[in-house]
Amino acid sequence: MRNNWTTQDMPSQSGRTIVVTGTGGLGFYDALALARAGGEVIIAGRNPRKGSDAVSRIRQSVRHARVSFEPVDLADLASVAAFGQRLRESRERVDTLINNAAVMTPPQRQTTADGFELQFGTNYLGHFALSAHLLPLLRRGQDPRVVTLSSIAVRRNAAIDFADLQAERAYQPMSVYAQSKLACLMLALELQRRSDEAGWGLTSIAAHPGVARTDLLHNAPGRYSAQGLLRSVLWFLFQPAAQGALPTLFAATSPEAFGGRYYGPDRLSETRGHPREAAIPAAAVEVQVARRLWDVSEKLTGVDFDAAATMPLPIALDGPSVSAEA
Repeated sequence: MRNNWTTQDMPSQSGRTIVVTGTGGLGFYDALALARAGGEVIIAGRNPRKGSDAVSRIRQSVRHARVSFEPVDLADLASVAAFGQRLRESRERVDTLINNAAVMTPPQRQTTADGFELQFGTNYLGHFALSAHLLPLLRRGQDPRVVTLSSIAVRRNAAIDFADLQAERAYQPMSVYAQSKLACLMLALELQRRSDEAGWGLTSIAAHPGVARTDLLHNAPGRYSAQGLLRSVLWFLFQPAAQGALPTLFAATSPEAFGGRYYGPDRLSETRGHPREAAIPAAAVEVQVARRLWDVSEKLTGVDFDAAATMPLPIALDGPSVSAEA
């Protein structure tokens, strides 16, 4: 594995269609780098204004960038299903899916449109359902990859609490966030195992950004919360978002990134630096727990990966999806 890997080491993404969830922070820098490498990038997010702004900024930076915005709310399973259907009706394939978007540590327990705890429902269940809805397109992809974002927060005794999966009995913001990100890591590893067993042909990889300077702590706990003030005042402890995006971009593009692996930064206990293979917490490799979580997640979301893998696709329309213009 190359030391000090950067976007300059990315292979061309020409001819590849890439879906990235999230309009700002890491997702924006993922989309920018992938567009610069020649990929056709679909930015999927909840806020059309932010999506339009992301598209405009990328087009200003990358001449002739092939980038568009599609609305999807990961906290609403109907929105996720509708997004999947739109892509299945308009695309012949998807080559890369980056499950990036997240919410982090709202101080009070909130719920999604479907009644799930907001962090678990958005960060994990939304992406679980999205991966299933796009599975037919991914199976048609060229060297298809799914990259799912976890967090170094999973190292802090994170566990899947099946007795209180939605934090209805006790809500501790960081513990619930860590559970959602442990579930994302387990999704990446279990998806690779199931792809291998069923012959889906996917490469499923997990990544984390270390400690990156994004707006997650400003958006959920609030700019004037303890976490938000830490992010504002001690900004220099957080590496730039573009640097934090490197492990994801490595996982999504490098021929040296392998399925069933986990990648993060290489310095200061994986908090900053360049991509390298990251340590997988013991909780994430408990296969029986992962299979139980998968079964529970299919029931909660109403998706069926096995059925999705054999779903016939309509004849795709020619041309890109509708772009959100600035």
